Amino acid sequence: MEVYWFSGSATAWRVLLALEIKGVAYTSRRLEGVPDCLRTLEFLALNPRGKVPVIRDGDHVLPESLAILQYIDRKHPEPPLFGGDAAEASLIWKAMLDFDLYSNETLTFRFILPIFFGRTEAEADDIRAAAGEIHAVLRTYEDRLGRGDWLVGGRLSAADIAIYPVVEAMLRAAGKDAAAPLDLGLLPFGAHYPRLQAWRDRIAALPGAARAYPPHWREDKAAAE
Repeated sequence: MEVYWFSGSATAWRVLLALEIKGVAYTSRRLEGVPDCLRTLEFLALNPRGKVPVIRDGDHVLPESLAILQYIDRKHPEPPLFGGDAAEASLIWKAMLDFDLYSNETLTFRFILPIFFGRTEAEADDIRAAAGEIHAVLRTYEDRLGRGDWLVGGRLSAADIAIYPVVEAMLRAAGKDAAAPLDLGLLPFGAHYPRLQAWRDRIAALPGAARAYPPHWREDKAAAE
């Protein structure tokens, strides 16, 4: 299985994390020079939308991270990521779709990307407004984790894998120097959301999780130390 991705893409991170957790061998096709690398004829032949992740498994080519998670889980069923029965699978899908349809746009396009791409000052008011919406989502997850270690059911699922990378990107953005004057109330994260912090720690400690971590984030962390 080949995986096309670039470092820092939260949706691609989902796929890499699932493969690592399941212990599935794959060939990394890390793309460099974003966004130009997504506009090449070679890549557009794989995904005309020009987005990662994309997998190629023999003749089967598939974009869209949630669809890829389902494909990986059906082809490599252990450990299961979509529950043990229809009811649990439906709740996992609901959690992922709730997040991607109603929360991810705020997190990514109104919070993470403006901070990452130097628009913090120009979009400060909207970033603060987005942070208020993000806190509401985080409180929901904090409450949910009061009933167990994972977001759906009693074990790690695709819902955790889908949501975790976006939360990590959000916290990386919140820790940028440009975000400090906005007083977003997200850091220190564990002081505000101790259950979510413990959840983050559990995922980071999973076998293989460190290999899925965005390489350039790891390099930045090493340079800062």
